[in-house]
Amino acid sequence: MARGSLGNRYGTMTKIDLADLRAGYRGRAGAQPREVFREPDETLLSGPRPPRRVKPVYPLAVSDPTFFKRANPLFINYLLRDTQRIAERLAIPFRWPRPDPIVQDLETLEVAAEQPLIGRLTRLAQLAAERGRGLDYVVAASGLLFHPDSDGWNEGDRLAAALAKAGFDLEEMDAVCEREGTRLDAAIAANREAQLAAGHWGAPLFVFGDEIFFGQDRIEDLVWCLERNGLTRRAP
Repeated sequence: MARGSLGNRYGTMTKIDLADLRAGYRGRAGAQPREVFREPDETLLSGPRPPRRVKPVYPLAVSDPTFFKRANPLFINYLLRDTQRIAERLAIPFRWPRPDPIVQDLETLEVAAEQPLIGRLTRLAQLAAERGRGLDYVVAASGLLFHPDSDGWNEGDRLAAALAKAGFDLEEMDAVCEREGTRLDAAIAANREAQLAAGHWGAPLFVFGDEIFFGQDRIEDLVWCLERNGLTRRAP
């Protein structure tokens, strides 16, 4: 859920949903949620674990093409500075993707009707999420898109190689996305509706019970909420 990505959820320990995509990419925010929601034997938290789900959505520029025209003109420049600073603080290799997965004129802020790059990435994310590996996909894909050495991340076998390292078969997934594109698009649209119903429009968004947490800078607040509901931090 973002531009260029979760119910009675903990009260009864039933589920946590995560919704990312390009915010998950944009600030490599996926690297932080993964620390909280890794496999049970490695997780930051211990205790009864609710299921967690990744719900991919299209970036705001696609889901709401007027958003950036309504935003303060200083917003984008600040966003670029802020993401770079966060990456430096966390020692994460970072540069804005080349090419940007969203086709948009940054002078007029017009968003193209056709979005082949972010469309493909988001359908792949939905498919990975349905297979229980949404967070792994977000981390692998964001690591490629935002890496300083990734000029032309969409060219040749670069995406396939990055995903293969995380155990994904891009050729097989692309074939499924081709066959089931209409169904995947409907699922992504339903994720957007669930996002708005939860009470927010951006990503990364975490929903736990009736609580919503927006942005990687709210992950510690999410952890605090989980701890209040019975989870404890593992010893280092």
